[in-house]
Amino acid sequence: MQIYLPIAELSVNAILILGMGATVGFLSGLFGVGGGFLMTPLLIFIGIPPAVAVGTQANQLVAASVSGVLAHWRRGNVDVKMGSVMLAGSSVGTVIGVWIFGILQRLGQIDTVISLSYVFFLGLIAVLMLAESLRAMSRRGRGGRGRGKLHKHNVLHGLPFKLRFHKSRLYISALLPLSIGLLAGLLVAIMGIGGGFLLVPAMIYLLGMPASMVAGTSLFQIIFTTAIATFLQAYSNQTVDALLALLLLTGGVIGAQFGTRVAGQLKAEQARALLAMLVLIVCLKLAVDLVSPPADLFSIDIVKGRV
Repeated sequence: MQIYLPIAELSVNAILILGMGATVGFLSGLFGVGGGFLMTPLLIFIGIPPAVAVGTQANQLVAASVSGVLAHWRRGNVDVKMGSVMLAGSSVGTVIGVWIFGILQRLGQIDTVISLSYVFFLGLIAVLMLAESLRAMSRRGRGGRGRGKLHKHNVLHGLPFKLRFHKSRLYISALLPLSIGLLAGLLVAIMGIGGGFLLVPAMIYLLGMPASMVAGTSLFQIIFTTAIATFLQAYSNQTVDALLALLLLTGGVIGAQFGTRVAGQLKAEQARALLAMLVLIVCLKLAVDLVSPPADLFSIDIVKGRV
């Protein structure tokens, strides 16, 4: 069933889009991570312009994050004060990111920058995740114990402007969560992802937050960050396709229900290893597309002349 996407300016198979949303939703439920870092490359692979893929995916993340926050809120696992400080940084990062996005779009370089960003960031994270998972499986095979304490104090904890975060039982510089939020805002604006694959390790290893508080607090700030990014992308760059987002969200909600049921059958390190390999495959495909000659060596577009 073909439908026309007005912002992407092309026709797509609605069943294919629903299936993609369901697949990524299943993987999100299975691995316990957001699917933005997988959905955006998949949309690019089927011909959706990268700028539209990024803007639309940010819109989908708003709804996905709300459901996750509500679940964590009921368990008391959201540090609102920490999330608010991170949100202050991510709001600035989002504005800067959307501004950079618009400049690159006008220069005609945004597609290349998006692909390069995915290859670099996801490739690095996938390699680190795979290495850590293999070490964990090796320790389990030898009957070894866990790594013990994950967080140690370092020079970053001597920074000024300290605040006390009672919910997370921390007394740290506000500059740390502000900086992490700033990076998250840039990632949402330029790559269309919530940034959880970077935020969660940073909140655990740099801030020293309890693991139980990390996911809910991260999602809390992601809701508002992605909402800001969606509004700015739609208003400034016109890259949000609401019809595409609706199809993806519908499929994602359905797929996530099945993914959560299967999740309990995999060990944590096995799930991380599978996710890392999946991300590496996506990165390799993006890298190949970057260096492969295009099918059409020339294209015609309308350029607005100056008055």
